[in-house]
Amino acid sequence: MASLLGVSVPAATAVPVAHRAPAGGYEEVFVNSSMGPIKVQIQWAARGGNAALYLLDGLRARNDRNGWSFETNALDQFRNDNLTLVMPVGGESSFYSDWYAPSNFNGQQITYKWETFLTRELPDYLATRGVSRTNNGVLGLSMGGSAALTLAGWHRDQFKFAGSLSGYLHISAPGMRSAIRVAMLDAGRYNVDSMWGPPWSPEWMRNDPFVSAEQLRGLSLYISAASGLPGVYDHPDTPISSFNTATAMGLEAISLINTRAFQVRLNTLGIPATYNFPANGTHSWAYWSAELWQARGQILNTLGAW
Repeated sequence: MASLLGVSVPAATAVPVAHRAPAGGYEEVFVNSSMGPIKVQIQWAARGGNAALYLLDGLRARNDRNGWSFETNALDQFRNDNLTLVMPVGGESSFYSDWYAPSNFNGQQITYKWETFLTRELPDYLATRGVSRTNNGVLGLSMGGSAALTLAGWHRDQFKFAGSLSGYLHISAPGMRSAIRVAMLDAGRYNVDSMWGPPWSPEWMRNDPFVSAEQLRGLSLYISAASGLPGVYDHPDTPISSFNTATAMGLEAISLINTRAFQVRLNTLGIPATYNFPANGTHSWAYWSAELWQARGQILNTLGAW
């Protein structure tokens, strides 16, 4: 057993099979994958329940910690609930999908296979710790919000709940593919062609929640995007904070347009969802933390995890 910053970090392959998840507590583990060992932060269900919520990061996901674990109070929100929080670390600009090849713009050494990890390799590991393969939810912000709906739609045996906070849910809309290309270049110099191929590739359609919306029928859904107007958590008082706020305003406005279009799409298909469109709020963590709290009751009810 290794130690990371004072936290015990067991190797995933060394964990014995258990009949139920540990009752409460926090761990950081490394889970084997085709991409190499992937760090996963886990807060175990308070009373050893088998339900889990996967929390997905945004485009600038870090390699040391999942943003949900330190940018929000997610751990505190669910600490006393019978729900395991699963926070995979890494995946910058990945859209949590399986890529065609490594990015050739930044010297990437491995091919991202995040869908395989999140729907096969990680559940295999969690099953050895007592987490169900079928009683799960997935929620993400921005890039992670898009991915959450895609993963839940294509893996209905694994997920009962899916949530998108400020996600980009109409990727096939005019200008979105170019916008994603530019964003990924800015966040790590990743080549979008290595991800889903050229714009006419079928992978673009497969990973567009708007196109694959029918796959979501019967899921419990929570979908949110704010207006982009500054709100209670925005207090720019320096040139850099003003720049960051302006950027967050623009990103949230694009997300709102995408999310409203997605709402129309679901309504047209007769697929119900819980929506929240705050009058104020930018593309930033404090608002996503608040939205997670709004979704909490629905998550716990769906997974039977009170």
